[in-house]
Amino acid sequence: MARRHLSGIQPSGLLHLGNYFGAIRAHVDNQDDGYYFIANYHALTTVQDAARLRELTFDVAATYLACGLDPARAVLYRQSDVPEVCELMWMLMTVTGAGLLEKGVSFKDKKARGLQASAGLLTYPVLQAADILAVDADVVPVGADQVQHIEFARDMAQSFNHMYGEVFRVPTFSLGTPVLVPGVDGQKMSKSYDNHIPIFMAGKELRKRVMGIVTDPTPLEDPKDPDTCTAFALFKLVAPPDEVAEMAAAYRRGGYGYGHAKQALYEKLEAHFAPMRERRAWLEAHPDEVEQALFEGAAKARAVARATTDRARKACGLC
Repeated sequence: MARRHLSGIQPSGLLHLGNYFGAIRAHVDNQDDGYYFIANYHALTTVQDAARLRELTFDVAATYLACGLDPARAVLYRQSDVPEVCELMWMLMTVTGAGLLEKGVSFKDKKARGLQASAGLLTYPVLQAADILAVDADVVPVGADQVQHIEFARDMAQSFNHMYGEVFRVPTFSLGTPVLVPGVDGQKMSKSYDNHIPIFMAGKELRKRVMGIVTDPTPLEDPKDPDTCTAFALFKLVAPPDEVAEMAAAYRRGGYGYGHAKQALYEKLEAHFAPMRERRAWLEAHPDEVEQALFEGAAKARAVARATTDRARKACGLC
């Protein structure tokens, strides 16, 4: 029997190559019995403009569908379309110590920087736990910086089960191989650094962004180290191994400039994402198709979440 995996994607900004190579591609490659939700409840801690939140939520859904997620194989849904998670959140809150939540990395980080931390940020891990437990997820693929949240979810599930009996499936996590996706300045690609390349950027705009990648001043005729070059690091993500080896050899040989590498990268990005851009354009012209996929996904997720919530309600005496 396949193990059910779940991932949440927060609609906090337009998705970029870091999101694609760091998560979306793996989600699409392993989508059978996968549950993927757009975490719009979570996004309320940072996005407090209604029209913008709707726009970003649609963008995440359309991006996943354009990149190959098949609603017949995986379950794609809006978090807010499965209200059972909020009911489960409250039940989990009653068995979760406040001290545990105060250890949350995001909450501690904001407080350490002197920023205002809302109750929503403090209780964020409880909603995450409810998302996971509601659909009986077995595995949650995460990066190393997210392991704490899964450990919190395990603690909450075990505390509830200890008090009321075996209600929740206790999840585990999987750590994928980290994918290095540098931004145009060489730092980790991030919207907050404004160094990102959007997934569907194309044409002159894409070429301008690629040609703006920061490189060192080594002259064209001199040998170069491909392993320290941002353009080469990005090229490796979209080119076949033989072309990667060929470019690396050209770097080391000399007589090959960074401009050549950037042009090759631009052409590969255009070609790699062309089918996805075409699919994305079709989805933008047919938004009802996106809504239908989300509607069907929510129906599937709610059926599982309702059964889980009913078990929890019965166990603790609410019905």
